[in-house]
Amino acid sequence: MKRIFPYIFILLAAGSALYAQPAPDAVELTRLLNEFLAGAGRNDAAVHDRFWADDLIYTRSAGTRTNKADLMKGVRSAPAAKPDDPTTVYTAEDVRIQQYGSAAVVAFKLVGNTTRPDGTKSVSNHLNTGTFIKRNGKWQVVAWQATIVPKPVPETKSASQTQAIEPKPATLVTTQNAAEAPHPSSTVGARTYLRGPRGGCYYLSSGGKKIYVDHDNCK
Repeated sequence: MKRIFPYIFILLAAGSALYAQPAPDAVELTRLLNEFLAGAGRNDAAVHDRFWADDLIYTRSAGTRTNKADLMKGVRSAPAAKPDDPTTVYTAEDVRIQQYGSAAVVAFKLVGNTTRPDGTKSVSNHLNTGTFIKRNGKWQVVAWQATIVPKPVPETKSASQTQAIEPKPATLVTTQNAAEAPHPSSTVGARTYLRGPRGGCYYLSSGGKKIYVDHDNCK
């Protein structure tokens, strides 16, 4: 039994070393990220080649996957920028780095500020996560995930809240004096019959017109 305890201690110590530690290479990883973003804005093939590992797995925000060979093919075949082309500057915000020995996870928000020749501007936001591996003293990305940050949708009220409550039209009775005001005599269904000051029986149409009826309706 005495020999088991040192063995268990070694296993626990090795397991705890796998948890994220303060990133000793955070400065270097941040420098590589900023260098890459500056090069990506001008479609610099050399910067791309240094940043991506040969065994890269890249998951695009559109939901497709690619590798370094195809990615580099697209970079190198892109037409040269023209003076009237839109220009985009990429920056990284909220950078979080977790290092696991010779592996590191770099998560950040990618902000793209695009300016068009007519002066109009637009901003795009992505949440990116890169997995870096250090080989032969050099950090490179082996996995990359990009997710579009949806634009905030303005709050919309429910139909019952947005629908204007139309007040029901009220029927106004204009009289010379209070004694002339008609008095309800009886109600049949949704129709109210009124008796006028001279004893006539009538109801009001939807347009407010008096419709006289038989006196029996006002009993």
